[in-house]
Amino acid sequence: MLLLFTHTAATAAAAAWPDRPVRIVVPFPAGAAADSSTRVLARKLGEMWKQPVIVDNRPGAPGVISAINSQPDGYTLLLGAGSLIVTNPLLNKRVAYDPQRDLVPVVQVLTNTPILTVHPSLGIKTVKDLVAYATRKPGELNYSSSGMGSPNHLMMEMFTAQTATRMVHIAYKGAAPSVQELLAGTVQLGINATPSVLQHIKTGKLVPLAVTTRKRDRAFPDVPTMIEAGYPNFDFTIWYGLFAPSRTPAALVSKINLDVQGVLQDPELVQQFAALGADAAPTTADRFAAIVQSDRVLWGRLIKEKKLSLGE
Repeated sequence: MLLLFTHTAATAAAAAWPDRPVRIVVPFPAGAAADSSTRVLARKLGEMWKQPVIVDNRPGAPGVISAINSQPDGYTLLLGAGSLIVTNPLLNKRVAYDPQRDLVPVVQVLTNTPILTVHPSLGIKTVKDLVAYATRKPGELNYSSSGMGSPNHLMMEMFTAQTATRMVHIAYKGAAPSVQELLAGTVQLGINATPSVLQHIKTGKLVPLAVTTRKRDRAFPDVPTMIEAGYPNFDFTIWYGLFAPSRTPAALVSKINLDVQGVLQDPELVQQFAALGADAAPTTADRFAAIVQSDRVLWGRLIKEKKLSLGE
């Protein structure tokens, strides 16, 4: 009887939620691609919930910890990405949070298509030519990333592993300087999320070789996938999703999930996301949890094999 009463009370509380503003902690700087998409989502959710949805930028681990330490009442959510939720804890044993213990996946929000590009000065047009060049001249090519352990760093580590090539990793503090150095020719190649390089590809400042997703990207229908280029196990997507503190009631997680899924199917939002180079990608909470866990296994294996670490 007590269990039934508790379940009924939790369901009723979820039905009445929200009755005050909701905060989405974004652990990225204002103006970043993920931040811009989150603001689009926040406006739409605010209209649905008839409450303000506030985007609170708190870059890096402090933002994650802020969300974890919030009350598990649905009024503080975290926009999580693979770098902070999956790879940082795998790379740095001293990280001050444990996503598996401290957070619960609520819903995937969006995905970005990663794309491998090279500087035009290389004169390379295909993945096959890039691999041939790197094989002839091991260690000569430099690739940039937005930081040690970032998705674009790990995807390039996977690329060199699958192609049996050796290249030099140059890590920068963020996507913007990483792409700028690629444009300047300081480094010769890199894998970046589409929003970071979209305009530079269109203007010919970067040459696209392949996308890392299973399907071609709508923005570049003529650019092949890595699978089409001959690497059947190269299938990676950059994702962002909402998480809640781990003690958040299941009924509330379910309500937020369904509400967000509904908003993410709004044609206007889908169009606005597309203009930012993002794809709305709603999932059930269980499906999102499975995506996160799959990435933990995949990147955990690579990090161990490559002996990569941070903060040791």
